[in-house]
Amino acid sequence: MKIVVIGGTGLIGSKLIEKLSEHGHEAVAASPNSGVNTLTGEGLAEVLVGAQVVVDVSNSPSWEDEAVMDFFRTSTSNLLAAEAVAGVGHHVALSVVGTDRLLESGYFRAKSAQEKLIKESTIPFTIVHATQFFEFVMSIAETGAVGDTIRMSPALIQPISADDVASAVGRAAVSEPMNGTLEVAGPDQFGLDELVRKALSFHNDPREVISDPDARYYNFVRLTGRELLPSDDARIFETRFEDWLPQNVAQ
Repeated sequence: MKIVVIGGTGLIGSKLIEKLSEHGHEAVAASPNSGVNTLTGEGLAEVLVGAQVVVDVSNSPSWEDEAVMDFFRTSTSNLLAAEAVAGVGHHVALSVVGTDRLLESGYFRAKSAQEKLIKESTIPFTIVHATQFFEFVMSIAETGAVGDTIRMSPALIQPISADDVASAVGRAAVSEPMNGTLEVAGPDQFGLDELVRKALSFHNDPREVISDPDARYYNFVRLTGRELLPSDDARIFETRFEDWLPQNVAQ
């Protein structure tokens, strides 16, 4: 199949392109650098010619409330309209486990708006909800850093590797549309504070992690317990954080 990947040069997109290509599909990475801009519509008609599936793994460059809402609304609307003209038969989008429980954040309000547009469109779709990526644990740590301490919520999280997310999205792309949402997660649950401690310890980072129920996730959302966890019917992938860490020290 010809599968166009919007955001195909990013963390998930680049892995996805490689996996789809290995399985014999014509995987096309579409991004502003390749002349495809979903915000302006530039290049969309051309890149979608002959495409059976479009996968959107793009992300907003800004998390500011108004900017991120404009990004997801505009880019998704432009993309779905172009897909309808091109006769695309399946729209796959990557989103976040717990989006509907994290609406205190403008970012998650924007992701919710994106999902609404997809569900209301005429294009058959699959939305993949992933838990937090292993690759972002250290950046999450920095959001709670003050001097030699890091304040983190003890709320539960069940993170997943980016490679497993790419596999899940790839499987969705070559399957029939669900017209619904699929959740994917890693195998293990941690307290967010515990997860950050593990990452810091492996990186020989001496900072102390303080468990703080009032510490906000990405400085936006106060977690009360299970907002970041997948449902019981989520697809669980096998890569464990402790096994992933030694191979990804630079992350």
